[in-house]
Amino acid sequence: MRPDNTATVKYNIATLVNGLRVIHLPSASPVVFCGYSIGAGTRHEHNGEEGLAHFCEHATFKGTVRRSSVQIINALERLGGDLNAYTNKEETVYYAAITREHIANAVDVLTDIVFNSTYPDTELKKEIEVVCDEIESYNDSPAELIYDEFENMVFAGHPLGHSILGTAEQLHSYSHKHVADFARRMYIPSHMVFFAYGDVEFAKLLRQLEKCSVLSVQCSIAAPSLTDNPSLSTEHDSSTQHSTLNTEHYVVKSIDSHQAHVMIGSRSYSLHDERRLALCLLNNILGGPGMNSRLNLALRERCGLVYTVESSAVSYTDTGVWSIYFGCDPKDVKRCMRIVRRELDKMMRRPLSNTQLANAKWQIKGQMAIACDNRESFALDFGKNFLHFGCGKDQAELNRKIDALTAEQLQAIACDLFSSDKLYTLIYK
Repeated sequence: MRPDNTATVKYNIATLVNGLRVIHLPSASPVVFCGYSIGAGTRHEHNGEEGLAHFCEHATFKGTVRRSSVQIINALERLGGDLNAYTNKEETVYYAAITREHIANAVDVLTDIVFNSTYPDTELKKEIEVVCDEIESYNDSPAELIYDEFENMVFAGHPLGHSILGTAEQLHSYSHKHVADFARRMYIPSHMVFFAYGDVEFAKLLRQLEKCSVLSVQCSIAAPSLTDNPSLSTEHDSSTQHSTLNTEHYVVKSIDSHQAHVMIGSRSYSLHDERRLALCLLNNILGGPGMNSRLNLALRERCGLVYTVESSAVSYTDTGVWSIYFGCDPKDVKRCMRIVRRELDKMMRRPLSNTQLANAKWQIKGQMAIACDNRESFALDFGKNFLHFGCGKDQAELNRKIDALTAEQLQAIACDLFSSDKLYTLIYK
């Protein structure tokens, strides 16, 4: 079945004897999306391992005991399928898209690269240069780079603030041993889930996972916590916020760009904080993807000052970050910041009217329903949800929780996060 707004989604769930959790959502589609979601991201890197989680992801495709890198590339592509991966602050995900008759091939190659990669030094040296090029490409895009540097301000001194890519200097120090040790430490069955979305017989899927030698993986290694590095408070603590008058939390950097880039924000709520959903709704009103967001109307439609303005709320297992980004002409930075401040103050001073709140709820529920129709994104999303919460994603239940939110809850969150003495500011100009 497809996820919708009225029915509760029914997942198939099991745990193998080695601790690997498996979740499956049936679908009539001939295409299956499946993969491993692993609790191994930037925050799990030790000192001196910056960028290693992401590099390990790249290195995982470079050869296994059974396959060369070329054979890995061709394993699914020759069948019209796709094999991909990504790394973020808290997860690494390896996933595939394949027609249902070839699901066994996808399970085989995914399991092979996750558990049996050999990380040959000759391949690693080439891949280091590939990632260094990726870093340089990123450095050439201040609109992307500013997000990393902003999080490094907010989470200063903690691995959550580190760039996912690391640095070229650090990458050149990595060898087979570094990558293999990281994978041995983090790629543990009990620290991951296998997810599948498609027309697959669940019992057969479990047998395929066992056949692909998942059960032969060492089970005796204790799985590290999802917050393996020093934890950040699960509660939003206003005492950790700093005045923008503090030069460490109001930073202006000179860059070679015709446009100024600005980020403003603060620490916010963790994945497990009951206020997170209300923040998502508030953020959607303020600077979400809709052209009718308050910031877009104020800065672009009314004043023509920006091409892009957006706000985002990102939650991690023990903390979060809320932020606003916009790019504008350098001479307009102060004017734009005054307008942003005015919109934040409005949300702090006055609760939404009943009509405004109802419209905002309809909008975000509609956006989420459309997002669920992207089957690849939905599969990745419920895989992540199962990794962190032990359950799949239920849009109907989520809609019920959204409907229960009040204007007073949103106003309280605005007062908690938007106060000027709690904000960090980073400006490239």
